[in-house]
Amino acid sequence: MDGKVDGMRSKGDTGRAGERLAAKYLLDAGYVLLDTNWRCDRGEIDIVAQHGSILVFCEVKTRSSNAFGEPIEAVTAQKSGRLRLLAVYWLARQTRNWLEMRFDVIGVLWRPGQTAQIRHVEGAF
Repeated sequence: MDGKVDGMRSKGDTGRAGERLAAKYLLDAGYVLLDTNWRCDRGEIDIVAQHGSILVFCEVKTRSSNAFGEPIEAVTAQKSGRLRLLAVYWLARQTRNWLEMRFDVIGVLWRPGQTAQIRHVEGAF
């Protein structure tokens, strides 16, 4: 995937494509992906990664325009609270103990016919 979108995509397709771009971006930045699209009965975590010794829970928001604000602005207090709860569920299923964790947001702005723009906010909440 070259990060360029042609034509129209459905909202779900755009979101999934944005998550793949975000995962590649993190891999290129030296992160190790531990889980993608991890699901339980309470919801989904887009990306769980390791950056050095830090466990990172990452929410990805993809938009095709800024008409309703930057993609990262779509992560509300309610969404961040749910991600924290989901992180507890994810951690409960792990055998490794983590000393450091953080919550990141990656915004992907992907306009038709253009290369995607990625904005990564470490420790967003």
